[in-house]
Amino acid sequence: MRITRPFLILISVIWMVDASAQVSLAPPAAAPDKPAVPQAKPATAAKPKVRPLAKKPAASPSPQPAATATPAETPDDPNVDLVYGAYQRGLYKTAFDLAIKRAQEKGDPKAMTLLGELYANAFGVKRDDAKAAEWYKRGADAGDREAMFELAMLRLAGRGGPVNREEAAKLLASSAKLGNPKAAYNLALMYLGGETLPQDLRRAAELLRIAADAGSPEAQYALATLYKEGTGVPQDAEKAARLLQAASLAGNVDAEVEYAIALFNGTGTPKNAAAAIALLRTAAKHNNPIAQNRLARVLASGQGVPVDKVEALKWHTIAKTAGKGDPELDQALSTMSAEDKAKADAAVRRWFGTK
Repeated sequence: MRITRPFLILISVIWMVDASAQVSLAPPAAAPDKPAVPQAKPATAAKPKVRPLAKKPAASPSPQPAATATPAETPDDPNVDLVYGAYQRGLYKTAFDLAIKRAQEKGDPKAMTLLGELYANAFGVKRDDAKAAEWYKRGADAGDREAMFELAMLRLAGRGGPVNREEAAKLLASSAKLGNPKAAYNLALMYLGGETLPQDLRRAAELLRIAADAGSPEAQYALATLYKEGTGVPQDAEKAARLLQAASLAGNVDAEVEYAIALFNGTGTPKNAAAAIALLRTAAKHNNPIAQNRLARVLASGQGVPVDKVEALKWHTIAKTAGKGDPELDQALSTMSAEDKAKADAAVRRWFGTK
């Protein structure tokens, strides 16, 4: 496979669902038995669906930390458990007082990491990114893999100091080496992008596999895209489908759409139109415009479900508001009665909470 500049990895390999998995549903009068999945096309103007994993909201462009309520690790030391117990119960001031004592008197890296967490999220103290970075660095220097990861996320986001992708890459590598699956995932994205680190598709796939095996739905989805295309790994539709299924079960909406299409077409998994359409409904209700469009198509054409043009027009209209237009559906639904169009319009208003 010829690698091009720089393979447009984060936009063509980990492509958007819109570009990679399109159920081609013709208007009802000429609906095919098996909608095809055309070749993926680079979506050079769009951002990738795969996002870096982290805990805190980012103050600058991707990778963007995302919020969670609890630390990823629970220490074995019962004295430190007191600190984390207070944290998990929302007693942040108590957690801070206990952690600062442990950090200063015992040099405990877990306590240092927790202090970074508290400052980064304004839990019990005023948010202070500089202090968060300072405590994370102390925890990282003491060998805590979670501190390494969190400090890397701050460096990528430019919080507590300037953006420093090179330092972030080193921190992620150290954290991943210690078995942190979130670090492995984010480091894989760097190897895929080929900007901060030299592009290495095989290494990226290895790191994604580590994170996927640890249960990361984002990594499962990303690795599935590589197996679909044979990028960094041998092409394998069955492995791709299994990974999409796992990510879908974990609630990854993009994976739900991709897995639904694999089920609909029988790609790498036995064909199951009913299950596929159920997944499309789930993803559509999660406001995924691709799922809304594909659901509208099957409802309009009666592929796997009874024809329901009112519901089809509803989802088609909702998808169009998100920029997912579809001239074929416009044409297929243009002959609906004024009464049915009014019903669909009312359903759209209910969806958006308007009268």
